Amino acid sequence: MPVLCSSCAEKRAVLKRPKTGHSLCKECFFWAFEEEVHQTIVAAKLFKHGEMVGIAASGGKDSTVLAHVMKLLNERYNYGLELTLLSVDEGITGYRDDSLETVKRNQQQYELPLKIVSYEELYGWTMDAIVKQVGLKNNCTFCGVFRRQALDRGAIMLKVDKICTGHNADDVAETVLMNVLRGDIARLRRCTAISTTSEGDGVVPRCKPLKYAYEKEIVLYAYFKKLDYFSTECIYSPNAYRGHARTFLKDLESVRPSSIMDVIHSGENLSVRDGVKMPVQGTCSRCGYISSQALCKSCVLLEGLNRGLPKLGIGKHHRLHDKILSKQPLTEKEERKLKAVDF
Repeated sequence: MPVLCSSCAEKRAVLKRPKTGHSLCKECFFWAFEEEVHQTIVAAKLFKHGEMVGIAASGGKDSTVLAHVMKLLNERYNYGLELTLLSVDEGITGYRDDSLETVKRNQQQYELPLKIVSYEELYGWTMDAIVKQVGLKNNCTFCGVFRRQALDRGAIMLKVDKICTGHNADDVAETVLMNVLRGDIARLRRCTAISTTSEGDGVVPRCKPLKYAYEKEIVLYAYFKKLDYFSTECIYSPNAYRGHARTFLKDLESVRPSSIMDVIHSGENLSVRDGVKMPVQGTCSRCGYISSQALCKSCVLLEGLNRGLPKLGIGKHHRLHDKILSKQPLTEKEERKLKAVDF
C-alpha cells in the first residue's frame, strides 16, 4: 500500500527525509527544505536588504543548490539582495575545467552574473603544476589555502558585501571532528560559526546558509529538482585527511542519524578554558592578508614552490619567516630538509 505524505496527507510520499524520518511528497519536501534554509538565514540575520552577495560556485551539488535556493528565496521573501556567482579555477585538467562548464550553464539558467578567478593569474601556479612538485599527500593544503584567499580576492574585485558558501551540515561536522583530532583549538572555536565578521582589509565576511542542511537532502533536492550539477570528485583528493573524518561520520550516521547535528551542537557549545594561549590575528608583512604569523600561509606556500622547497609551508617553520622576509639564503641543512618530497 502506498505511503501518503506525512505533511499534506494527500499525495504519495516519494522519499523519507534523512534528517527527520518524515515521509514526504516532492512538493512538501521542496517546501520544507527551502523553509529551513530561510529560517536559518532569518534567525542568524545573515543578510541585509540591498547587499551584494557573491555565491561561491564550483558546479557541484552544494553550490548549485545554494545558488538555486538563494535566487528563489531572494524573490519569494524579498531579501533585496544583488546576487552574483564567483568561481575559482584551480587549474585541474579533467576536473575543474569540466565543472566550470556546469557553472557557466548555471549562470544562464539562473540569469546571474559570473566572475571566475584562477590560481594561475593570482599565484602563477596551477594545481596540476603544484601536484607535480609536491606529490599527492599534502596537495590539499596548498589548494585549500589558495582557494580561500582567491575567493576573497575575487569578492574584492566584485565589491561584494558578503560571500555565501555551500558548506552543509556534514561539512561542518567533519571540520569539528578534524579540529578535535588535530587539537586545533583556534579553528575549533570558529569552525561552527554560521558567519564570519570582517577580519580586516582584504577579507570579505562569509556565511553558510546550508549549515543545517544534510548532504543527503541536498542530493535529493538537486535530484528531484533536476538541477544541473557536476558530480565527479576531485582527482587529487583521495588522500585528503577530510576523507577519513567523512568515513567516520558516515559510520556514526548509519547507527544514529542525528550524529551530524549532535557533533555540530557539541562544537557550538564548546568553550576554551581561561588561560589557554590563542593565536593573535595580525596581517601578513608581504601581502597584507590576515595572518597570526609574520607571513601568511599562502605567501609561505608560494615561497616554497618558487624556491623549489615544497615542504616550506608544510608543518611549523615559523622561525624561517624572518629569513624569508629579509631574503637571507637558507643553510644547506635547511634546504635539504625542505626539498625532500617523500610526502
